[in-house]
Amino acid sequence: MKTLIVYAHPEQKSLNSSLKDLAVTTLESAGHDVLVSDLYAMNWKAVLDAADFGAAASSPLQIPGDSGRAFDAGILTPDVRAEQEKLMWADTIIFQFPLWWYAMPAILKGWVDRVFTYHFAYGVGAHNDTQYGERFGEGTLAGRRALLSVTAGGPEAHYAERGINGPIDDLLFPIHHGILYYPGIEVLPPFVLYGTDRMSAENYPDVVKAWTDRLLTLDSTEPIAFRKQNFGDYEIPSLHLKEGLEAAGRTGFGLHVRA
Repeated sequence: MKTLIVYAHPEQKSLNSSLKDLAVTTLESAGHDVLVSDLYAMNWKAVLDAADFGAAASSPLQIPGDSGRAFDAGILTPDVRAEQEKLMWADTIIFQFPLWWYAMPAILKGWVDRVFTYHFAYGVGAHNDTQYGERFGEGTLAGRRALLSVTAGGPEAHYAERGINGPIDDLLFPIHHGILYYPGIEVLPPFVLYGTDRMSAENYPDVVKAWTDRLLTLDSTEPIAFRKQNFGDYEIPSLHLKEGLEAAGRTGFGLHVRA
């Protein structure tokens, strides 16, 4: 297995850093190839702008068209091209980051903004009476699997169905479904550590065991059963879920997961 770890935390002595390092040693010891994109160490440029597109940039800037032309012409900036090549190389992508303000750190969102360009992560496939492009289960990155490894400062009860922060699955849905599944990546259930602001050294051996177990079962873990866009569950072109397909009691984001 070839694994890309996209890591986003500024402190090299952090829990997130130790989880990243443990993933590298565990996977390599199991015979897997591993690459790491350490965004802070790379001084990753998080802001998408005209400089990303070179001669393909228009005035006024048109992000989809300009990024697609730059991708097609091979003139995206070298840092972006390198990350796209890593994604094409990988079988599995692990995203290691803390949950900050209910979302990923800005530097990681900037990685997505710049790397997931038109004609690479979106804007592919035909539009006709039965297909609305290749996305949500199809696309350039189909055949790959992704796992979010996330640390949250609050206790697990705060992220439950009736918890004040809302269900963790709902908080991560925009990343799982809207960023990863959109270009075709199968998404594994997340690995979430709660209460990390108050975690003691005595808790760490349990964390090591839990994380190691998850890493060594990546191949056998079933992905979240998101519904594919072009395979009969949605009306085309409205992209509304067809009547009668929802599971009993499911609403909101849960409608888009098969029973």
